[in-house]
Amino acid sequence: MRLRRWLEADARWSQRCRVAERPGGLRSLAAVLAHSGDSWFWAAGLGLVWWWGDPAWKLWAGRTFLAVAALAAVVLVVKFGVRRRRPEGEWGAIYRNTDPHSFPSGHAARAILLAVLAAAWGPPWLAISLVVWAPLVGLSRVAMGLHYLSDVLAGAALGLIAGSLALIIAL
Repeated sequence: MRLRRWLEADARWSQRCRVAERPGGLRSLAAVLAHSGDSWFWAAGLGLVWWWGDPAWKLWAGRTFLAVAALAAVVLVVKFGVRRRRPEGEWGAIYRNTDPHSFPSGHAARAILLAVLAAAWGPPWLAISLVVWAPLVGLSRVAMGLHYLSDVLAGAALGLIAGSLALIIAL
């Protein structure tokens, strides 16, 4: 019974954060941020850094890519174990069609992982940029109606854990 009440509250809080159906600048910003955490975007970016980067950047891109790939596998296992449906909505059909499950947020997990790794392995400008950007990606996924707040919090926790493990393994 408690779980049901908690899930209902989660749905209400998430609905209050939603801007997907409201035209304007906030919606446009949320849509850009929601897409900025896409896995294909980061895979391509890390591939380009690895291809054209100096040896230090190649090492960073290679380690980061492996951590992102391992995290993606964990997120998929959890998503298909929990099978929580995404919130109803029109925006984000590509996500709704390719991955109907919302818990945990893979975008939030990936964004936090990237911020953790940039803080440890990257230059300060990259670390600051990703530490600011990462929570905005998670919030934008709620704002666009693709996730509940608890999905994003769970994804962020997974990202922190994965980032910490990646740093330990890389030592």
